[in-house]
Amino acid sequence: MKILAISGSTRQLSTNTALLRAFQALAPADVAIDVFDRIGELPVFSPDLEGPNTPESVIRFIEKISASDGLIISSPEYVRSIPGGLKNAIDWLVSGEAVIGKPIALAHASHRGEDMLAALRTVLSTVSSNFSESIFFRFPVIKQAPDAIRESLMTSANRSGAEKFLKDFAAFCRSQKSEIPDAIDI
Repeated sequence: MKILAISGSTRQLSTNTALLRAFQALAPADVAIDVFDRIGELPVFSPDLEGPNTPESVIRFIEKISASDGLIISSPEYVRSIPGGLKNAIDWLVSGEAVIGKPIALAHASHRGEDMLAALRTVLSTVSSNFSESIFFRFPVIKQAPDAIRESLMTSANRSGAEKFLKDFAAFCRSQKSEIPDAIDI
C-alpha cells in the first residue's frame, strides 16, 4: 500500500513535515509512506493553466496523488486558517479525478489550530467522499527540531498512538479500495 503524506508547510524545518517523516519509520510493513514537502513549488492555481497548459510541478503532484492509496495531510495554522500553499495545492485537484474518493486523514503537530483544522475538514470532505474525520493524530511538538520530534515519537508512550493511527488509516484505505467496483456492467 502506498500512502502520500502531504505537508502543508513550506518551512524547511517544519514540525508537520518532521512528523510525517517520522511516520515513515513507524508504518506497518506493508505500507510505504512518501512525504510530499514541496507545496511551495506549485504555481498559483489558475483554470487557464489546466489541461495542456498544466505546469510540470502540478502534473507530478497529481501523479503522486493518483498513484497513492490514501493521503495523510499535516499542516500548520496560519492566521487561524489553511496556509495559502496547501489551499492552492488542493485547488489544483478540484477539477480533476485524482482526489475524488481518495481516503484522506489528518495529522497535526500542534496543540492549537482548531480553526484551520475545521476549515481543512470542510474542504477535504468536499473534494473527497472518503475523508475520514474520525482518523486523526495530534502530536503537539511546536518549535521542536525534526530529530527531536522523531525521537519523541519513537518513545513507547507516543509510538503506540502513532502506530495505531497508521494501522487504522491503512485499514480504512483497504476498506475503501475494496468497495470500488472494477467495472460497471451495462
